[in-house]
Amino acid sequence: MPTINHQIKLLSFTFLFINCIMIIGCKENPNIVKHNGEKDLISFKSIEGISYTEINRRQKNGLSFSEYGYQLEPQWKVNFVSDDSVSIYSPGKKRFLNFPLTRGYDSVFNTARTWLKVKKMSKDSLVLEMLKAQNDSVDIRGAGIYMTFYADNYVKNVLRSDIITLRHASRKDSLFIKSLVTKANSDLKKAFAARQPVAFISKSPSVNVEKWKAEGNLLNNFDTSDDYFNPTFNITINKAYANFYYSFSVYVDEKGQMYYREPLIAFLGESLRESYIHESQDVMNSYLKYYLQVIPGKTLNMPHTSLINIHVEGKAKLRP
Repeated sequence: MPTINHQIKLLSFTFLFINCIMIIGCKENPNIVKHNGEKDLISFKSIEGISYTEINRRQKNGLSFSEYGYQLEPQWKVNFVSDDSVSIYSPGKKRFLNFPLTRGYDSVFNTARTWLKVKKMSKDSLVLEMLKAQNDSVDIRGAGIYMTFYADNYVKNVLRSDIITLRHASRKDSLFIKSLVTKANSDLKKAFAARQPVAFISKSPSVNVEKWKAEGNLLNNFDTSDDYFNPTFNITINKAYANFYYSFSVYVDEKGQMYYREPLIAFLGESLRESYIHESQDVMNSYLKYYLQVIPGKTLNMPHTSLINIHVEGKAKLRP
């Protein structure tokens, strides 16, 4: 499934202008703003030094969730230092980092490997639209994903609220997720990614569980959505009946019951595939169901069927 917050190649200002013309065309197109050099470049002088926090990130339809459970999560904190520099908070490093800012025409700018377009700008709020970029081209018509920021002082002194409260899911999101939950819990194949993913609790010191963790960094725009969108577990079973290693995907329903889906490796013959499925199903139905407590995934506090990946290794007890 495609990830909306994909990596965007850092381009020069020259490529931005040339390729906008290539994509849109320059014949009296309303999407192109005629320019007069520096006068028409977007300027951030009116909001310099103001700290903004992203409150929501939504699609054109007003939803922050996709049909696959992917959430456009508000993550950014920004402070425009000047017209060529912006300070962005890094969750991983837990501090603000300064990034160069390249301005373009039609309110377009680039920073932190991301192309954005200013839709609204004031000392209280900021609305940015994410732009599509591919190879050496940027489409200024936008990707239909909008980032809404509020100034920290505005949140505290005018709204008299806090970021956690303002980031609560909208009623529209809640109703949408409820409809997905109903479908997923009646049909395993309608499973979708759980915002609070499946968790395992070992009931035996011989069974160890480790969940893969996504690393947010500059290359992926600090995106850690794989933690819930593609949950993957390494499970080690010590003192097993034999040495083995299996990789397969599993549906986990709203009650925490596991249902085998398919192997995660390729096979040269159907007989090998059938044997692998039979053996790995036996491991799931014996070791995993017996030694693990399974906590189902949830989205907006609603338990539902979701899909996970498992890599399980058995280590046979050493004989004297």
